Amino acid sequence: MRILYFSLGYCTHDHRFLKTISEGGHETFFIQLEGNSRQVEDRPVPPNVQLVLWKGGREPFKWSRLAALVFDFRRVVKEIKPDLIHAGPIQTCAFIAVLSGFRPILTMSWGFDLMDDVHKSRWMEWVTRYTLKRSAFFISDAKVTRDKAAAYGMNPQKTVVFPWGVDLEHFTPPKVKPQRSTFTLFCNRSWEPRYGVDVLARAFVQAAQERDDMNLLLLGGGSQGHALRGIFESGGVLDRVAFAGQISQTVLPQWYHRADLYISPSHVDGSSVSLMEALGCGLPCLVSDIPANKEWVKEGENGWLFRDGDANQLAEKILAAANLPRETLSALGESARRTAESRADWKKNSETLMNIYKTVRQA
Repeated sequence: MRILYFSLGYCTHDHRFLKTISEGGHETFFIQLEGNSRQVEDRPVPPNVQLVLWKGGREPFKWSRLAALVFDFRRVVKEIKPDLIHAGPIQTCAFIAVLSGFRPILTMSWGFDLMDDVHKSRWMEWVTRYTLKRSAFFISDAKVTRDKAAAYGMNPQKTVVFPWGVDLEHFTPPKVKPQRSTFTLFCNRSWEPRYGVDVLARAFVQAAQERDDMNLLLLGGGSQGHALRGIFESGGVLDRVAFAGQISQTVLPQWYHRADLYISPSHVDGSSVSLMEALGCGLPCLVSDIPANKEWVKEGENGWLFRDGDANQLAEKILAAANLPRETLSALGESARRTAESRADWKKNSETLMNIYKTVRQA
């Protein structure tokens, strides 16, 4: 099958999908809407994937360029003659694919498109409805986004939910559990408003003032970098925060292994891949109580939940976790790994994607 995969940029998730599609025996073409403003994937496009050059793929998407992009996308489609277009997020890539007139289109939600972007204006609501009603099939990684898609006009009978998953042979618990005299928190969510890292910063200030053996390890970057440093500095804990930047997927598990507790304070999410990575690495997880997180984390079993946006409660739960015996944390970590093995194994979950392609093609 000739498959055109159309995505916003090129990140770790895109690499995972492209590799799976290509290795599944499909002739794979990759078209990118925007240029990457921040390099988040250091691996090249997988072998046998053909990167498509067109008018997009160099700068952030602008609505003023929509017509030009649609016309050039039509040219690309006529040249490639795909059997199927796999496109997302909804209001950008999938919308352009729908406007091109090509069918069938498999629309994929990236979580934020249905949990955040759709609510920004009536125009975005209209675009969402227009796109979903013209999609042959819809996939997402969380029940909450599937339900949102149905509410905006997607036929529920043509939807499938499956976690994107991770490589559980790569993201594994450490072979030898380290003996540490400190308690280290770990977060690798982007420093953008929707991911709530500022909430974690305020909570860490409170918790670190209670315990002088507590540290925070932050990966990544983003527009809130200056504000985050300001919170830590004014709270007197800047010297206890490690800013490690962007880390290669190859060595990323080693950074999970340096931590005692994974934290995701995100306000908006589907099934978070970084959460699945943490579970795979056997880390107890403390996450915001948004619907998608509640699909993965059970209070007191493999981690804990805190009220979304509540820095005070997050600080309380951080301190409660830090005060637990190491044996209890270890047991929670083992439960976290079992959760990953039962639901987050990409090698198993990717078979669902291959079956969906067959379904869409035969429809």
